[in-house]
Parts: sequence; structure tokens; C-alpha cells
Amino acid sequence: MHEPKTLFDFAGVTLDLPDEITQAVDVLASSPAEDRGAVFTRPEIVAFILDLAGYTSDQPLIDLRVLEPSFGNGDFLLPLIDRLLSTVPKTVRQDRETIEQLSKCLVAVELHYPSFEHTCQRILDLLVREGFAKRDSKRIVDAWLVQGEYLLTSFDESFNFVVGNPPYLRQEKIPEVLLSEYRRRFQTIYDRADLYIPFIEHSLKQLARRGKLCFICADRWMKNRYGGPLRKLIADSYRLVAFASITGVEAFHDDVTAYPAITLISNERAGVTRVASINSIDAKSLSDVSQGLTSSTVEMNGPTQELDGVMNGTDAWLLEPSTSLQIVRRLEASFLTLETAGCKVGIGVATGADRAYIALFDALDFEDSRKLRLATTDDIKSGQVLWTGQGIINPFEADGSLASLERYPRFHKYILSHKDAIAGRHVAKKSPANWYRTIDRIYPELSAKPKLLIPDIKGTANIVYEPGELYPHHNLYYITSDEWDLLALRTVLLSGIANLFVSSYTAKMRGGYFRFQAQYLRKIRLPRWSSVPPKSQKLLIEAGFKQSSQIFATVGELYGISEAERLELGWSVNHG
Repeated sequence: MHEPKTLFDFAGVTLDLPDEITQAVDVLASSPAEDRGAVFTRPEIVAFILDLAGYTSDQPLIDLRVLEPSFGNGDFLLPLIDRLLSTVPKTVRQDRETIEQLSKCLVAVELHYPSFEHTCQRILDLLVREGFAKRDSKRIVDAWLVQGEYLLTSFDESFNFVVGNPPYLRQEKIPEVLLSEYRRRFQTIYDRADLYIPFIEHSLKQLARRGKLCFICADRWMKNRYGGPLRKLIADSYRLVAFASITGVEAFHDDVTAYPAITLISNERAGVTRVASINSIDAKSLSDVSQGLTSSTVEMNGPTQELDGVMNGTDAWLLEPSTSLQIVRRLEASFLTLETAGCKVGIGVATGADRAYIALFDALDFEDSRKLRLATTDDIKSGQVLWTGQGIINPFEADGSLASLERYPRFHKYILSHKDAIAGRHVAKKSPANWYRTIDRIYPELSAKPKLLIPDIKGTANIVYEPGELYPHHNLYYITSDEWDLLALRTVLLSGIANLFVSSYTAKMRGGYFRFQAQYLRKIRLPRWSSVPPKSQKLLIEAGFKQSSQIFATVGELYGISEAERLELGWSVNHG
């Protein structure tokens, strides 16, 4: 069996790492696939990625260098080698110069010991079948394959291509000592970033000038908070050449919860981005998408679009059809953010132990000042508030201090009857003296304030007016305003404005759902309520609880969105 080269001696580099880090790497190297974030790619998608990157048999591949950072069972690596060998005539496969060239044009890294050994043997057998001497085959494989942790691996030269499928691994599954080392090395590990984020950063830094990275991975980092630093790195120093979303297609051998996407990033100055969708993995469909993304021209009104201004610092990538992108950018330049226009966005209360803190309001048998009527997602699913009778404990006084248990004996008795659940929470252990507080502070005055309630996850905006009787649960976001009339605001948001901004900035989830979270709601643009003509104000308010086709024209005029643009955006029916 081939003797594997490890990250500790690759390219003549000796890494001086503490024993605890090498031990953590060894644990991961022996872990099953789910603990390493390994997901394996279908061959049709692999071929598409290689075509999109330009790693094709009509290129002088023996003169180029390609890197595969996590080769697993060889889903990418073996097709790479097939393409490479197709450019090497059989008549020269015994030549010393050919062996030397081949040894330098490919590097592939794998952490998992069994996968490394298995794939190593497959490549050795392949090379021998292809006419290479056993000794030369071993020499080539020894130069190509690296067993070790990619993020701790250094390279002696840059690469023309980096391709593959980085691991899908959440931070909580990474040993803390290893995660700390990653944070020390990579600027893009931020918030709850998955492991593929530093994989992309490390891979980008290995690219030669005009070199190309083509990865398939979850698309959430392109819009979510944790992807901000990576988006900025790419916006500052690289070009997003092409983006292919994948919907309704099984791109992997195993099912995954996130929508995957394929990105082609080049080490060159920023430019336009080609965007397309993969809706089938048959060869003809994939070939058409690849050609559309790489051809010299883009067909007018075809399936491939060319977008400018996709990247802007840490901002979410706007990869929607050109009409949506143009309108969003225009509105961003012309109108105020939701909160600047006099509205406030918030999220309902998180308790950490809903079973203890939430019950039927009338069943909470203690002092009235220690409970509030609660609004939940069930209460508004019809499009209006139909309260189901839920209540929530309020452990806070009006000034924000915790209510004294001695002052409220019946409340004290209830709290003690649920002490195990309440005191076992992290927030209680962190602050034992305040063990019965909710995770979030409760502001009782919010109950009495009229508000718009918005569920977190929906396929389209569900925005409900609540007149000022209920306190929102943590699955609900809310909007209040001292300037805008909330019925009018609801009409504006339901016209399509909320969907336009939220769908542009949030990653789509399984089932076509979006996250209507505060960070995305704050992206919505509004005029000042005082600048809205009185006639339009009246119409928007009166439309708060009814459907009217005139609303689209009114909102369109308010924002300067033409009738043709409204039709292209699908504003043909009232979403309320």
C-alpha cells in the first residue's frame, strides 16, 4: 500500500502544532462521514463543475495545476484524473519528463484515513491500467495525494483551479482546540459560520492570477450574517464569475437540508456575474446551462442572465433576475430604510423554557401583573389575529428589575413548582441570583402598542395588524411606528415590497420558504409617511383589510415602479 504523505511533511513544510491540535485532527480523521461533514456529489454535477471551471480535455492540463481540497472517495478526483490523462499520449507515459510534469499538476487532500487509503489504491490501479509503470504510478500518487487537515495544510505553489465540495460541518461538531486554531488563521470565521467558510477562504488564497475556484456548497453564506466577512473578501479581491442555483434536483448522493449552489470565482478584478438555474441533471440540460454561463455572449431573455453590482462589501449577494435587482438597487438609492423612516423592528420574547413560562392565560393562577396575553404564530395564520388564549409569565417590573418573589406569593408558588425546568437553563446558571428571568427582557408596554406581526418562516409575507393587546412570542417579528399608520404600512408591505426585499436578501429554504427575520426586514425601503400624498394615505389605510387591484398602482406610483415592472415582479394579485 502507498505510504501516505501527511500535512506535517507536505511540500517540505513542517508545521509546529501543539499536541492537542494534532490529537483533535486525528480524532476527526477517524470519524464517520456525518461527523466530518462529508457529503458526496453526483457525477453529473461533478462534470458540470469541471466544465464550468474550464478544466476540460481541450486544454493543456499537464501544464496547469489543480487542487482538490477534500477528495473523499474520489467523486471529483477520479474525473479530474480521467480528463488529465486524456491529454497525455500513451506513447509518452513511460517518459521521465512526462512523469515529472504529471507529478506537479495535481494536489488533492483528504482527512479521513480509510477514504484516503481506498482512493489512493483506486488511483494506483487506474494509472497502471493506463500504461504507467508501477514505480512511476507510486511516484505520481505520492506527489498528488496529501492525507491531513486541509485548513492546516500549506502549499508551495499556487493553482490554476480549485474544485470540489467542501465539508458541511457546524461549529459545534468541531473540537474547541481546533476551532480556536481555525479562528486564529482565518478572518472569515464569524458568528456561526460552517466549516465550508474557511475552506473557501483558504482555497481562494491558493489561486494563481486569474485562477478559478468552482465549488458546490450550501448557498446560505451568500446572504446570511455569518457569510459577511467572506463576501467582503471576495468583493474586495476577487470576481464572482458565475452562479448556478440548484432547485428540485438531487445534487448529492445523500439528502441535505440546505439548498446547494455552484459558484465560480476568479482571482481577478471584479466584473459582471452570469446567473442561471439548474433544474435537471440530464447531460443536455447541464450542458446548456454551462454554455450559457461561459459563452462569449448572453442570449436576450434567455435562461442565463448577466448581473452587475451583485457584490457590495459584506452585503448579501443579490442574485435575483435583473429586473428585481435593478429595482432593489434603485429603491435603496432613493428611499429610507424601514427604521430610518420611523419604524422599529423587533422580535418576540424567548424564554428558554416555554413549557414553564407559557400556558393558557386563564390557567396562570397568580397575580395579574405577572402575566401577559401572548401572540403566537397559530394566532395569526389566518391573516388576522384570532387569539387562542395563550399567556406568558412576566417576571419583570416596569423598570426592568425582576419582580420580587416575596411580593407576589402566588407567582412565587408557581415559579417554585417549575423550578427544575427554569433553573436548568443556561441563562439561569449564568446568573443564579436572577434564575427565574426569561432569556429576553419583557417590556409590558409593548402589549398595549399597536404592531404588525410577521412569522419568521413563510413562503410569502404574512403580515398581520395587532391593535395592542398581545405580547409577541419569539417566533414572531414585529414592527411598530410612531410615524407610519400601521394599516397603511401593512398594505405597502403586502403589495410585494416586503417579498421583493426579503427574497433578495435571504437564502431560500426547503419548500421555497424565506426567513422574514429582523435583519432582512430592516433592508426594506420606505418613504416618509408625511411625504405620501393624502389621497394615497387614505387609500392605503382603507385597504388594510381588503383586497384591491388599485393598491398595486398606488404603491407602484409611490415607489416609481412602472406597470411593466410590476407585472414582471408578479404583482398581479394582492398577497394579503
